[in-house]
Amino acid sequence: MTEDSSAGDSPGRGGGEGGGEGRATGSGAGPQVDQPPVSGSRVGGWTRFVTARPRLSLLIALLLTALAVVAGSGVADRLGSGGWEAPDAESTYATKALEREFPASQPNLLLLLDSGSASVDDPSVAAEANRLTARLATERGITGVGSYWQSGSPALKAKDGHEALIAARITGDEKTASDTLDRLAPSYRGKHGSVQIKVGGPVAVRHEMQNTIREDLTRAELIALPVTLVLLVMVFGSAVAALLPLGVGIIAILGTNAVLRGLTEFTDVSVFAMNLTTALGLGLAIDYALFIVRRFREELATGAQPLTAVGTTLRTAGRTVLFSSLTVAVSLAAMLLFPQYFLRSFAYAGIAVVLLAAAAALILLPAALVLLGNRVNSLDLRRLFRRGKPRTTDDGEAGAVGEGGLWGRMADLVMRRAPIFAAATTVGLIVLGLPFLGVKFGTADDRQLPSGAESHVVQQHIRDGFPGSPGGGLEVLAEGRATATQYARYKDRIAALPEVLRVDGPLVKGDSAYFTVLPKGEAVDERAQHLVGELRATDAPFDTSVTGTAAVLVDSKHAIADRLPWAAAFIAIVTLLLVFLLTGSVLIPIQAVLLNALSLTAMFGAVVWVFQDGHLSGLLSFTSPGSIETTLPVLMFCVAFGLSMDYGVFLLSRIKEEYDHTGDHREAVRFGLQRTGGLITAAAVILAVVMVAIGTSRVTNTKMLGLGIALAVLMDAMVVRSLLVPAVMRLTGRATWWAPGPLRRFHDRFGLSEGEGPTAAASDSEEGSEGDLDEGSEEEGERGSRGKEEGDRGKEKGDRDRDKVEARG
Repeated sequence: MTEDSSAGDSPGRGGGEGGGEGRATGSGAGPQVDQPPVSGSRVGGWTRFVTARPRLSLLIALLLTALAVVAGSGVADRLGSGGWEAPDAESTYATKALEREFPASQPNLLLLLDSGSASVDDPSVAAEANRLTARLATERGITGVGSYWQSGSPALKAKDGHEALIAARITGDEKTASDTLDRLAPSYRGKHGSVQIKVGGPVAVRHEMQNTIREDLTRAELIALPVTLVLLVMVFGSAVAALLPLGVGIIAILGTNAVLRGLTEFTDVSVFAMNLTTALGLGLAIDYALFIVRRFREELATGAQPLTAVGTTLRTAGRTVLFSSLTVAVSLAAMLLFPQYFLRSFAYAGIAVVLLAAAAALILLPAALVLLGNRVNSLDLRRLFRRGKPRTTDDGEAGAVGEGGLWGRMADLVMRRAPIFAAATTVGLIVLGLPFLGVKFGTADDRQLPSGAESHVVQQHIRDGFPGSPGGGLEVLAEGRATATQYARYKDRIAALPEVLRVDGPLVKGDSAYFTVLPKGEAVDERAQHLVGELRATDAPFDTSVTGTAAVLVDSKHAIADRLPWAAAFIAIVTLLLVFLLTGSVLIPIQAVLLNALSLTAMFGAVVWVFQDGHLSGLLSFTSPGSIETTLPVLMFCVAFGLSMDYGVFLLSRIKEEYDHTGDHREAVRFGLQRTGGLITAAAVILAVVMVAIGTSRVTNTKMLGLGIALAVLMDAMVVRSLLVPAVMRLTGRATWWAPGPLRRFHDRFGLSEGEGPTAAASDSEEGSEGDLDEGSEEEGERGSRGKEEGDRGKEKGDRDRDKVEARG
C-alpha cells in the first residue's frame, strides 16, 4: 500500500524516531524481501548498499564470524596479567638490568615451607629444605635459587620460627614463566617429609589471576546472556526482535577477540581487556541494535514497507548510532596516551568492540530487518501475560519501553521546578563523590585474588609473619666502577635514612652492584614511597637506579599525572566538537561535558568507600588492600564517560530534532525525554546487568570495574538524563541553542543530526530530499514546506511571548 500523504499535508512531527505521527498509516503489510519500494519513494545510497543483497551480506558476515572464532581462539593464553608499570621509568630500567645481571635479586617464585610444630632450624626440616632447594636449582628455566637455610637471612624466616622461604627466579617472558610454573608447581606443592609446601610469588599470582579471570569471564557470559535475552524480550515483546541485538553483540565480541589475538603478535595486551570486550560488546551492541530495531518497528507500525522503513531508520536512528559510537571511541582512545600497556589494552579492545558493534548494527542488522520485514514482531511472548487484553501503546514501541505519558509528565515536573531539581541533583552527586577526596593509590598485588587462593595465602603469611616485608623491599642498582670503601660509605648513608629498617649488600658483579633496602612498615605505604625519593636523592660516586614495588608505584603515579591533563583535554576538545556538530549549539557541548563528568562522582565515591575502605567487603567477597590501583580511576573514567556520552547523544539528538521542527525549546526538551527516557533506561538496565555479571568476578579489580561502571550507567540514565539535563536546559532556555554566525554556518555545512534535514523548522518533505523517501509531488512538497514554515514562525513568536510572560512571572 502506498503512503499517499504528502509532507505538506502532515501537521505532525516528521522524520525522527517516532516521526510517523505525521504520516498516514497503512495496513502495515509490505514486501518482505528485496522488493523495490513503492512508487513515489526511492532508496538512498547507504540504504541501497546495505540492503542490495541482504542474504549475501548475512552469509559473508557468518563466514567472517566463523573466521573470527578461529583467529581469536586461545587469545586468553597470550594475554599478560601485568602492565601497570611505565616502560620508560627508572624503576623499569633498573628491574630489567637486575634481571639480567643479578637474577637472584628479583625472585618471582617463592616456596613457603611450613614445618608444623617443629622449628625451621630443626635438622630434619633443614635437610628436607636443602634437598628441595638443590632440586629446584637443577630445574630447567630456573635461576637465582636461594633459601633461608643457605643464606641465614632473617628476612626469609617467620617471626614464630615455623615458616621459611625458598626463593628463585623463573626466566623468560610471562607466557614462558607461566608454562614453567605449570610444569613445576605440582611436584613441589604439598607434603614433603615432615614439611608442607605452598607455591607463591609474583609469577604464581599472575598465573592464578589469569586463570581466575578466564573462568570468571565464562561464568559472567553465562549469566549475562540469558538475563539480557529475558530483558530484551520484556522490552520488545517479540522474541525475534530480542534476538537481533544479542546477535550483534556476539559478533562484536568474537570480532574483537580476533583483533586482540592479532595485536598480541606486535604488542603486550592485558588479560583484563577481555572483560571490557564482553561488557561493551554486549552493552553497546544492544544499545545500538535496540535503537535501530525499535525505530524500524515504529516505521512498520505506520504502514511503511520494510525497505522504506530501513531507509528511514538508517537516516535517523542510524545517524545517532554512528555519532554515538564515535563519542565512545574518542573517550576510550584517550587511554592510548598513557604508557602503561594495561591502559592501552583497554583502548585496543574498547575501540575495536565499539566500531565492530556499530558496523554490525549499521550493516548487518538492516539486512536482517529487510529479510524479516513484519516478521520482526513475531513470537510476542508478552501476550502470555496480558490475559487477552489488547495491546495499547502510545506510539508503536513506546509503550514497550515505558515512554508513554510518564516521561512527559516527569519532564514537565522537572522543568516547572528546574532550580530545585538542578541544585538538589548537583549537590547530591557531589556529596556521593566526597569519599574520593581520601583516595590512596597503590599497586595490584595478590590481594586481588580470593582469600583462599594459594598465592594469596603465601603472600599474606609473608606480610603477617615475616619481618621487614620480604619481597617488598627496594633494590638500588649501582653502575660504575667503585671501591669497597665507596660502597660501604654509600650503604651507611642509606642506612641512616629514617624510613630504612635494614640494608643488605652490596652484591658486586663487574662494574655493577646492588643493595636491598627494607623499609619500615608496609612495602607500598606513604613512608615507603617517600623513601624512594630519598634514595634517588642520596649522593653516590656512581650512577644509581631504584626499583621495587614502591618505586614502581611512584613512577606509575608520575606517568599518569604527566599524561592525565593531555588525555582530559583530548576527551574534552573532541567531545565538544562532536556534540557541536550534532546540535549546532555552543552551550550544549559545554553542558554535556560538565554534566557527564558530574555523573561519575557517585562511581568514584563508591569505589573508595567500598573497595579502598573495605565497606561491604564481606558481602562482596573481596580483600581490601587499603588502596586503589593507580590506573583504575583513569580506566573507569574513560569507559564511564564514553557510555554517558552514548546516552547523552540519544537524548540530545531527539531534543535537537524536535527543536528544529517546532522552534519550541521547552516542548523539545519534554518531547525528547518522553521519547527516549524509557529507551535510555532500558538500555542502561541491560548494560548494568552485563557489568554486574562482570562484577561477580573473584578478582577485585574486575569486580571494581564491573560494579563501578554499572553504578555510573544507572546514575547517568536515571538521575542525570532524567532530572539534571532537563532542569539545566530549562534554566538556560532558548540561549541553549545560541551560536555565533560563523559557527552556525559551519554547522549548517558540516553538522549532523538525527533529524530529517540540517536546518531548523525543516519540513517533512525533506525526507525525499534526503534520498530515501519522496512522498508526493515536488510541487505539493513545496507548498507544504512553505505552509509549515509559516506555521513555525507563528509558533516561535508565541513561544517567545510565553517565555517573556514566564520570565516576568
